[in-house]
Order: sequence, then structure tokens, then C-alpha cells
Amino acid sequence: MDERRPEEGNEQLPPAEESRGHYIRLKTFSFIMLVVVLILATAGLTVFALTFGDEKAVEVNSPERREFQKLYTAYDEIQNNYFEDVDREELINGAINGMVDSLGDPYSDYMNEEEASQFLEGISSSFEGIGAEVQERNGYITIVSPIKNSPAEKAGIQPNDQVIAVDGENIQGFSTTEAVMLIRGEKGTEVTLTIMRGDMQDPIEVTIVRDEIPIETVYSEMIGDNVAHIQITSFSQETFSELETAIADMKEEGMEAMVIDVRQNPGGLLQSALDISNLFIEEGAEMFEVQAKGQEPEIYLASDADKVDIPVTLLIDGGSASASEILAGAMSESAGIQLVGEKTFGKGTVQTANDLADGSNLKFTTAKWLTPDGNWIHEKGIEPDVAVEYPEYASLPFIDASLELKDGTISEQVRTAEKMLEALEYEVGEVDGVFEEEMTQAVEAFQEDQELEVTGILTGDSIYALMDELRAKIEEEDPMLLEAKKLVMEEAGIEASAPETDEEAEEAEEESAE
Repeated sequence: MDERRPEEGNEQLPPAEESRGHYIRLKTFSFIMLVVVLILATAGLTVFALTFGDEKAVEVNSPERREFQKLYTAYDEIQNNYFEDVDREELINGAINGMVDSLGDPYSDYMNEEEASQFLEGISSSFEGIGAEVQERNGYITIVSPIKNSPAEKAGIQPNDQVIAVDGENIQGFSTTEAVMLIRGEKGTEVTLTIMRGDMQDPIEVTIVRDEIPIETVYSEMIGDNVAHIQITSFSQETFSELETAIADMKEEGMEAMVIDVRQNPGGLLQSALDISNLFIEEGAEMFEVQAKGQEPEIYLASDADKVDIPVTLLIDGGSASASEILAGAMSESAGIQLVGEKTFGKGTVQTANDLADGSNLKFTTAKWLTPDGNWIHEKGIEPDVAVEYPEYASLPFIDASLELKDGTISEQVRTAEKMLEALEYEVGEVDGVFEEEMTQAVEAFQEDQELEVTGILTGDSIYALMDELRAKIEEEDPMLLEAKKLVMEEAGIEASAPETDEEAEEAEEESAE
């Protein structure tokens, strides 16, 4: 079929001049199309060569970075000449990990897609695991603090415990993310941590049953004399609203003074810490400062909002880190609130988590933060105004319930059991790690009091009961909380009520049961 064309618009080339050689006569449109085809063909061949050629070039449209030439060379050498097949993605992930590790910053980390997903779980409503915040320090995975009521806390895990192995696998040199991948797992499964604690010469093994860890972050109760004890266990997206609810509930119960407790709180979201700080600091006063590289500090001021208008003290310890220290610095330096307890952990940097295109994440330190007075507390911590130590028995290690401690046994576990029973006011004789007659009698008395089978042997349920009783004693006779309560009562002008008689306590228990 002949192509039909309108007569108008047909352009004719002018007659060409004769020359000695042959010539080709082309219409203008055809000539232009030929040039376009040649350009496209040349571009296609170039892209093919760049993509599949033996000598690969830097990615098209990317500026050449000479500092990466060594990296490209190493990548190609391994890819082409390593004696086994190599996963290209693992090589790239390893290269990024190496760059981050070279920073020497325990708070900076690269997470592949799976690791990034678990990282996001940590700020969601719940996750499954043991419930402990960990951090890499000097090549060791260190417990910052266990989460309140978590399997880790119930198993006796403590701040500054060093985890040297997980299920028998040595994890020295692992990044925080790599360690978390091993420690976390499905609810109902077990994980065994090998732990070094303090000056102990031998490590201990702690087997923990993983569970769902709800991210409930605020716990409140009245502790007598119109004083409320409000514990904040981490700073998540819902913490501020949880705290507002707790304060309202405590006011309804007659609260006249408040003890805020961030002991063993490893931190969390910066905004949450600022929102809470704002409750205690007058409008216009400084809460904290952030200083990025080469820039002047950015100052955050308290805004106009409802303020807590009753006396407050703040409890801190070595497990109070990051956002907890932001709150402590703001309350102390800008509101004159007394800090009670032990020196805080000492984390004065801010991290930013950057999502990458494939779902992985690059989290690294982007700034340092300063207290309102301009103090950088990194690796120094914040000292309390009133120092109060935990009792010695509060830091005793976990006892493996699978062991059988009986007359004639000599071990560090026996020494620990002796100290526990002694703290519970049982006569154990000399605390020397030797299970002798007095220790047997003490165990029998304890078993009788707990309505357990009286055998004089510590194992299984007897060990669990012993640790539960000690934990209850720590909570009941908390010297830091008692000191903080006394101070805030003095500030509020509250007279201490007379202690309950045994009869009054029994009546109160009966009324509570009804």
C-alpha cells in the first residue's frame, strides 16, 4: 500500500551541485531520523559495555570518587578470585559495617533489612525476647538495664553484666545489632546467656525463657503519706501520654508530692524526654542543647504548658542513660529538683536512623547534647545530689535452679545462696561458699516458711522461691526510694504518719481482699 502524504509540507532538497564523487540525496526529515538512530545506537553500545564489560566503570551518572577505587579493586579481586562463591550482598553489607565499625562509636550501627525490622520493633507496642537493653562496650556486649517485669529482670540480669556468649556461641567483638539478633526470639523459646559480673572470676550461665515484652513504660502507685512513686522504664512514643494519665490518677488518690524514678531506664526517643521535661520546667527556661559538627549549639526551651506544681524528686542510677539523663539534667539544672541515687550511665550523644532504599538502616551519631548549663556528660554521667547505694544483696548474681546445692557442696553459687539467706535474716554460719550444717538448717527453715518440701537441699523451686523473696525485700526496703520520699515530704511539709500496727496491717489486708 502506498503511503499517503499531504501535498503541503513536503520539503524538497535543492538540486545538489555536481562533484567528482558520488553523492546521496536525502530529504531533511530522513536525515534527522538517521542521525537520531545513530546516537541511540551509540548510547546503547556504551551502556552495554559499561554494564557487562570485563573492565567495569563507575556507575553511569555517578561522579567518580577516587577514594573508592581501592574498594572497587578489593571487591573485584574477591568476587573474581576467591576460592568459593561469594554472596555479593554480604560483601557490600560487610563493607558498610566495616566503615561504621571504624568510627569506634558503640552507638553507630548498620542494620541489614532483617536487623532494621527488629530495630523498629523496639519502639513499637511490643516485641518478643528477654527484655533488656544492651550495648557494645570495649568489645563486649554489656547490659545497660533490664526492662521492668521482663524475663531478663526476673532472671536476675543486672546493669553492667557482660554477655560473653549466647547459647554457647562466643559473641566477643559482635556489634549490638548482631548480639540482639541472637538474643531475641520467639515467645516460649529459651536462650542461655553466659555472663561475667563485677569481679567474679568465673562466668555464670543464665537460661531465660523469651516472652512478649509489652512496651508499657509508666508504672505508678501511692507509697503512703500522700506521696506518689511514678516509674518511667523507657521513653517511647506513648510514654508522655502514659505519664499524664498516671499523674491524673495519682492526683485523684490525694497526691501532694511525687518521686519520679528513671533507674535502669536506658533511654529512648528524644522527643518523649523533652515533652516530659517540659512538665517540670518553667516556660522559657532551657531544657537542653544539641550541637552538630561545626555548628553552634541549638537550644531547646520549655514551652507554655500545664506544669507539675507539687514537690518532686528524681531517682537515678547507673542504668539511667541517654533520654533519662536529658530529663535528669533538665530537672536538676533548670528546675532545681534533687537527684537521689547513684551516678548515671553517661551517654551524651544523639543518633539518627536513616532508612536505605532496600529496607536496611544506617544509624549513626550526628550530634552531642549538653545539659542546660552546657555540661557534656558523655562517659562521665550525672552525679546525684544525694548519693544512696543499693544494698549489697541487691547485686547478687542469679543462681542456676538446675543445680543441687547440699551439705558438702563448695562453690561460688553456695556463697551467693548464703548471702541471700543471710539478707533474709536466716542464720547460715560463716559465709564462705561451703555448704555445712548451719546452712542446711537455714535452708530447712526457709523451705518450711515457704511451705515447700523440707529437704535442706537448694534446687529447683527452692532456688526460685529464694530469689523471689530477695527481690521482694529489695522492692520493700528500697533505700533510694525511701530517701527520695523523705526529701520530697520535707519539701512539701508533709508530716510522716505513724507506722501501722500489726492489727491495722491485717485489717487493711482484709479490706483489700474484700
